[in-house]
Amino acid sequence: MNIDWNKNPLIPAIAQANETSQVLMLAYMNEEAYNLTLSTGYAHYFSRSKQRIWKKGESSNHTQEVKDVLLDCDADTVVLKIKQNGVACHTGRKSCFFTSVIQDKVILEQEVDTDAIYGVVDTLYHTILERKNASAEAKSWTKKLLDDKELMLSKIREEADEVCVAINEEDDEQVIYESADLLYHTLVGLGYRDISPDRVKQELGRRFGLSGIEEKESRQK
Repeated sequence: MNIDWNKNPLIPAIAQANETSQVLMLAYMNEEAYNLTLSTGYAHYFSRSKQRIWKKGESSNHTQEVKDVLLDCDADTVVLKIKQNGVACHTGRKSCFFTSVIQDKVILEQEVDTDAIYGVVDTLYHTILERKNASAEAKSWTKKLLDDKELMLSKIREEADEVCVAINEEDDEQVIYESADLLYHTLVGLGYRDISPDRVKQELGRRFGLSGIEEKESRQK
């Protein structure tokens, strides 16, 4: 049985520990990611947020060695039987499924310090997404911004102006402080739109080597 990629260009891929059958994570594959997984023996996925192929563990080295690939009866979902090197979840937990709805609590503890692996920007962005998906009763400044678009936009404008003032008038420490505020509020805006900062990095990479004039002309074509 073969996958009809024209009918299903993106399919769910469930990663399951080969030895224990514990479900570790759910991601998605397109045809390229599926073929890379089969040819390399390591799990590759298509990130809907990053809009690109990614190898599991490309930043953390917490890779997934594929022991078997199981296709469901409709040929539109796969289960990867894998050996997980390190942890599966970006939060530093063994599995992405760590919150019990019935018990209303977290049932898996963090095993790895993710700041050291992913960097503070990626960790902060994922924290923003967690706030975004929190219940309406949850109180945080991030949640307030995400629930009030006009407030969020006004804060981004305000922080951008404060960075300009600091660069023009203040000392280096104030420039750093105001820039951190702007970065945080910009990440909240990206989270509001579900745009991963990885896509900003990709755009900067695309521009790398182009002069500012060349880059501007390329956008006007």
